[in-house]
Amino acid sequence: MARMLLNTLYVQTDGAVVRLDHDVLRVELDGERLLQVPVQQIGSVVLFGSAHMTAPAMHRCVSENREVTFLDYSGRFRCRVVGPTSGNVLLRRAQHVALSDASKTLDVARQFVMAKIRNSRHVLMRGARDAKSQEAADSLRTAASCLATTLSQTEIAHALDYVRGSEGEAARMYFGAFPHMITARPADFAFALRTRRPPRDRVNALLSFVYALLCSDCAAACETVGLDPQVGYLHCLRSGRPALALDLAEEFRAGLADRLVLTLINRGQVKPSDFDTRPREDGAVMLNEDGRRAVLSAYQAKKREEVKHPLLKGTVPIALLPQIQARLLARTLRGDLERYHAFRWA
Repeated sequence: MARMLLNTLYVQTDGAVVRLDHDVLRVELDGERLLQVPVQQIGSVVLFGSAHMTAPAMHRCVSENREVTFLDYSGRFRCRVVGPTSGNVLLRRAQHVALSDASKTLDVARQFVMAKIRNSRHVLMRGARDAKSQEAADSLRTAASCLATTLSQTEIAHALDYVRGSEGEAARMYFGAFPHMITARPADFAFALRTRRPPRDRVNALLSFVYALLCSDCAAACETVGLDPQVGYLHCLRSGRPALALDLAEEFRAGLADRLVLTLINRGQVKPSDFDTRPREDGAVMLNEDGRRAVLSAYQAKKREEVKHPLLKGTVPIALLPQIQARLLARTLRGDLERYHAFRWA
């Protein structure tokens, strides 16, 4: 199978501007060239903070289906610029019809949650094998056992609210055991519970940042396939919320995002000096420019790794997984597949 794996151009330097020079995107700061890359080698552009793009450069990107995403310094989504919707209108109609079908909505949402619980349990079991102490290993195995019980209950759930409740309970147990997988100095990377807006510690800052990158990739995958990223099944509909992208991201949080965060911390690829605390923002902890650069580099490298896909019976780059799963979901909504098969990390 021929594959072209295009890269994402991340621009995070304050005041940097992306310009178009014939067939090249050039990143400049105060008139000095920082980077240039052929347009054909770029799959999408992500701009952080005050980084911006000229109109000709933006027009060229969106006209060739290269979306441009704006995030704040913490990685929180601001907006996306995409070209005209080219997806099959019949697919989007099927997506909306499925949302009106309670049994269909329940089944799709349940597959997302079951995949999240399975993959979270896989990360915990792997952490137990690599644990530095018996106490940590026991705690991780106990949490994995509790997730197995929640998984079996979710499989027979007959109400969407119960499925959502199971997801929340599983997340609580999972993050309760998460500190046992962190082997760096506790004083440097302490973690008690998941906090989002804003993140209160360095671990939460890393998780939020990588989750934002992952959700951006999932939204792009939905758009590429022709699905509406705003119309989801697990996450409630809300104006401006990419509910379907958030649904799709659940399959990849543990196996991709969480394991990447643990690797960055435990291998010393991120350090306390890579974070800033902002007292004026309720004590928010954010990655600084050096920290974001380290995470973005590791995230891109991780996406180039290949994993086995159970349905394709072969290996694919991690970067293609959201695209593949979005296509499987589209086939399910059209009725070509009886049930959506969420991705399971081996």
